[in-house]
Amino acid sequence: MIHTPTSEYCPACGSRQWRSLYTGSDRLYHTTEKTFSVVECSGCRLLRLYPWPPLAELATYYPENYWFAPQASAVSQLEEGYRRLVLGDHVRFVAGAMSASDGLVLDVGCGGALFGRLLADRGFRVAGLDFSSNAASIAWHRNGVPAVTADFSTAPFAAGSFAGVTMFHVLEHLYDPSSYIQAAFHLLKPGGHLIVQVPNAACWQALLFGEHWNGLDIPRHLIDFRADDIQALLKLHGFEILKTKYFSLRDNPAGMATSIAPSLDPMARRIRRTAETPSVRLIRNLLYFALVLLSLPFTALEAACRAGSTVMIDARKPA
Repeated sequence: MIHTPTSEYCPACGSRQWRSLYTGSDRLYHTTEKTFSVVECSGCRLLRLYPWPPLAELATYYPENYWFAPQASAVSQLEEGYRRLVLGDHVRFVAGAMSASDGLVLDVGCGGALFGRLLADRGFRVAGLDFSSNAASIAWHRNGVPAVTADFSTAPFAAGSFAGVTMFHVLEHLYDPSSYIQAAFHLLKPGGHLIVQVPNAACWQALLFGEHWNGLDIPRHLIDFRADDIQALLKLHGFEILKTKYFSLRDNPAGMATSIAPSLDPMARRIRRTAETPSVRLIRNLLYFALVLLSLPFTALEAACRAGSTVMIDARKPA
């Protein structure tokens, strides 16, 4: 029998003492009206969702079209063009950490694998892994990235198979993020790189928006890491921290825009199947993009002060 992990105990230090910080529901995709708390451990101060939903319930909070898949419409093509532009930030971070000649890179939580395709365009050999078979199919057929459907902690790969493993916005969704970090250490060859990105719960946006901060993403985010939390976890499992970045062109300004106006978020409108004509859709997308642009100065400043709303880390397995 598979037992559902519990949030009664802190996953980092085991303490049962906590204080409640926020209460909220799914304000972005409206998959449930159930309310959850975000609590802070009294021992190590790690933030987590409380209570953790059982696995079968958690799955219902992920719509089938949770990842981006471009459509034939002109508006959709514009959206893909924008995603290509902002994903360049992630591609450059990976390319700065390792070279294409180092070996195979595995993108965990690849979704439709647009990022993997852009990395392949740089000459990297890329494979993908995702929980969703539909996402893996899109990765294969639309973006030419070979992908498998699996749980990364038990993925069928040999030790030392990869020169790089990337996890962008994956660890915060897991009951046991340590299992994925351990798997990455096992599957990386000596000197291989693990690139992770998570929302940073110590950011200025979290202080400004509180329970309305998009980075909490209730109820899908089970653990809300501060930058120090994720760095400590990586070091605990043997990784060396090489580089830390607090700004993401894809995530930080857009995250602030979504915190301000979740009803304008293009992905949320698509997932909720909001009824709108093509012209209305374009107007709402332009309004959202204007909010993104207006958010740029603030998000750049908080990142410069090491308080950005995401943290991206290049960690290396010792040679």
